[in-house]
Amino acid sequence: MEGDAELQDLYREVLLDYFRSGAHKGRVEPADFRSHGINPVCGDEIELTMKVEGRGADGRIGRIRYDGHGCVISQASSAMMAESLEGRTVARAKELVAAFKDMMLSKTPLESLPEELEALKSLEGVRKFPMRVKCATLAWNTLQKGLEQGAARGKED
Repeated sequence: MEGDAELQDLYREVLLDYFRSGAHKGRVEPADFRSHGINPVCGDEIELTMKVEGRGADGRIGRIRYDGHGCVISQASSAMMAESLEGRTVARAKELVAAFKDMMLSKTPLESLPEELEALKSLEGVRKFPMRVKCATLAWNTLQKGLEQGAARGKED
């Protein structure tokens, strides 16, 4: 059990590092994609912007940035998402969104997470707190919603 406590401490540090770093925070201008999300329970709010090279599912995410405010969990998860998805195709990004959400919502074992989402294992402890899962998935739900609604202004066929 002592190893579990050490692992949880490490995961907390990873989240704080992402939160403090400001990595991937800001906006992409001009953006090919823009989507807004809010967690009405706690007030966390995010806007995703990104540059997409190419069209449709084969389009490649060039840069992705998030802007907004929220708790350590929502902001760290947003940064981790951006880091994990930059350079991926839109089709692969959709697969990774589904894999992450499945892990957070259905208690899928961490070992089943794709390699690209390795850093997101630090969010495992959040799964014990359903209200906090909404924080961790805010950016992912915002991206998914934007892709489904065609927020990519002609880039998503």
